[in-house]
Amino acid sequence: MAIALVVSACGSSAPPAPTATDLNALYQEAKAEGQVIWYAPKPESQMRAAINAFKKKYPGIDVKYTNKKAPDLVTQLNVEQAADRVSFDVSNAGGLTVLPSLDMAAKVDWADFKVPANQIFAGNFVYIWAVPKVWAYNTAAVPKAQAPASWSALLDPKWNNGKLTVESRGSFMTVWAQDPALGTNAGLDYASKLAALHPHYTDNTTQAHTNIVSGQTPVGTDLINLVLEDQAKGAPVAVAPVGPTNANKAYLFVPEGAPHPAAGRLLTAFLASQEGQAALVKSYNSIIPTNTDCTDAGKNRVIGALCAAGVQWFSETDIKQYQQFADFFPQVEKALGTDVN
Repeated sequence: MAIALVVSACGSSAPPAPTATDLNALYQEAKAEGQVIWYAPKPESQMRAAINAFKKKYPGIDVKYTNKKAPDLVTQLNVEQAADRVSFDVSNAGGLTVLPSLDMAAKVDWADFKVPANQIFAGNFVYIWAVPKVWAYNTAAVPKAQAPASWSALLDPKWNNGKLTVESRGSFMTVWAQDPALGTNAGLDYASKLAALHPHYTDNTTQAHTNIVSGQTPVGTDLINLVLEDQAKGAPVAVAPVGPTNANKAYLFVPEGAPHPAAGRLLTAFLASQEGQAALVKSYNSIIPTNTDCTDAGKNRVIGALCAAGVQWFSETDIKQYQQFADFFPQVEKALGTDVN
């Protein structure tokens, strides 16, 4: 009985949903909550400019940020919602975490809070930034003229025996399920040929990036955001002109049962706004056009780098594509020989 009483006392029912239907009223409710807890798979240093801009525009609301991988977020949120004890207000979804996150997101009319219609996805998600997947190379180890310039060039025997570092989950193959000129069957055949080169596999793309920058492997799968961030620090890394590629969209959502639901909505709406995007673009994390469009190449470093390398990109446009990815990636892992999970 004593244990039951303690558990009951520690439990917490979900706070009521905000009643505000415009930003001004939402701010008042959020200020009364006093804080917003934001989890996303990005270093806090990349989010600092956006956090500071939010706090300047909406004083009285503290932002507590935690860098957490998206798959871990899904697992944690699933457990917390089952226990009616959600611990954070803003979560991230992208790639294979989109489908499992759908039922965990609170229902929000984002248009009330001036979120552009083209950034609202599946009703309750908000497109905040893109994470284009690229192939990169170490410029100290590979002269620009010798960098691979196409998917087929990556199969050159000169990259055999660990000279390529490859993310084992196969998400870099996403574009093969998007571009009709490629196709999933051709993608699986390609993955088998890539595996025959015996690349150096890593658990995730961040580890692959580290290998490229350090020179441990001269070429590999990467994220353009990481490439640009380290380029700015003087690291010998550049985007290889291998395309097309996937410009993986990342979404934010407020979990059902969030402890500060008004503040979670306010932060998400701010990050989707022009002010929020202006802050995020400083760390290469803003939205980009759904498909190849170099119009803003001079204003946005991510677009500029893709266009300068001649890399075309594709992004997701509907929820059915995420189901397709969920079916495709396990097959890619088998083709790569990395299907340990």
